[in-house]
Amino acid sequence: MTGPAATPSSTPPIAPAPAERGWVKLILALTAFFLLPMLPQVRALLPVDQTMLLFVPALAACSLVGWWAGGRAFMALAWVALATAMTAQAVPPSPFSNLVRGWSLLLAGSFGLVCLFGFRRPLLSRAFLALGMTLVFSAVMSLIGPVTPSQASKTIGAEFARRNAEAVASMNTAIQTYPKEWKDLTTKLPAIAQVPDEMAKELSKASDWGLAVFPALLALESLAALALAWATYHRLSRARLGAPLRPLREFRFNDQLVWGLIVGLTIILLPTLTSVRGIGRNLIVFFGALYAVRGFGVLSWFMAPGSLGVTLSVGFIMLAAPVIQVFAALVLMFFGAAALALGLGDTWADWRNRPRQQS
Repeated sequence: MTGPAATPSSTPPIAPAPAERGWVKLILALTAFFLLPMLPQVRALLPVDQTMLLFVPALAACSLVGWWAGGRAFMALAWVALATAMTAQAVPPSPFSNLVRGWSLLLAGSFGLVCLFGFRRPLLSRAFLALGMTLVFSAVMSLIGPVTPSQASKTIGAEFARRNAEAVASMNTAIQTYPKEWKDLTTKLPAIAQVPDEMAKELSKASDWGLAVFPALLALESLAALALAWATYHRLSRARLGAPLRPLREFRFNDQLVWGLIVGLTIILLPTLTSVRGIGRNLIVFFGALYAVRGFGVLSWFMAPGSLGVTLSVGFIMLAAPVIQVFAALVLMFFGAAALALGLGDTWADWRNRPRQQS
C-alpha cells in the first residue's frame, strides 16, 4: 500500500511521470543555500542561518502530499521523521529557535495545504499563497499568544548580537592561536591590525539593516526553501504535484506585482507616511529582490549557457576572501542593480520574447 485508499473526487491523483533529471545545478543551489548563511557577513543579516530548518519541513510537506497523490509512503514518513527530529533538537530551546521552528512548521503546513487543494496552480502562486497564509497565522498568534511583536524584535536583535559576537570571538581565537604569525603580518601591514574592530563594526551595521528588513528577508528565504524543496522532491519521487521548476532563464511572474514595489517606494518617498516607513522598506526589498531575480533570468537568457552562474559563483567566493571582499561586494551590487533594472524593464519590454518576434 503506497498511499491512502481513496482520494477526494475534487482532487484527482496526478499521474506518475519519469523522475526529473539534472542534479548538478540543484546540488549547487542547495550547497549555496546551506553554506552561504554560514559566512559571518551573511549570517549577520539573514533571519535564518540554519536554512535546513526551512528546507526539510517543506520537503516533508511535499512528500506527504505526494503520498496522497500515489507516491511512496516510506519517503513521506522518512522526511516527516527527519523534520520532526530537526525541529525538536534544540535543548534547551532558545527564544529565537522557537520562533524559527514555529515559522518553518507553519510555512510547511501552509504549503502542504495549498499543494493538496490547489494542484492546478503553478509553483510561484502556491509559494506566494503559502507565504501569505503563514504571515496571517503568525500575525494572529502574535496578537493572541505570549510573544508580542516588540518581544520578537528584541529576541531577533539578541540573536544577531550573539552571531556577531561568535564571529568576532572566532577571529580573536585564531589570532591568539598564532600570535607570532599575526605579529609578523601586522608588522608588515599595520592596517591589518584594525581588521577585528572593523569586522565587528561591519557586522553590527549589517545586523541593523537585517533587523529593519527582517520580514522581507525571511519571506525571500522561505520562497527559496519552498522552490528548492519542490525541485528536490520531483527528483526523488515520480508522483507529480505540478509542473517542474523552470530554469532561471525562464523565470517570470505576474506583471501586476510591480505595484508592490510602487507602493513601497510611495511609502518611502511621502513624508506623511513616516509611521509606516518600515513597511515600505520591506516591500521594496521583497519585490525588488523578485525583480532582480527576474533580471538575472533575462541576463541568463542572453548570455552564454552557464556563464552567469560562473560569474556569480566567483563573486560569492571572492566575498569570503578577507582582502578582496570589498571589491567583490561592489561587483555583486553592480550586477544586482543591473538585474533589478532589467527585471523592471522586462515588465513592459518583455525582453525574452523580442528575438522570437524578429525571427
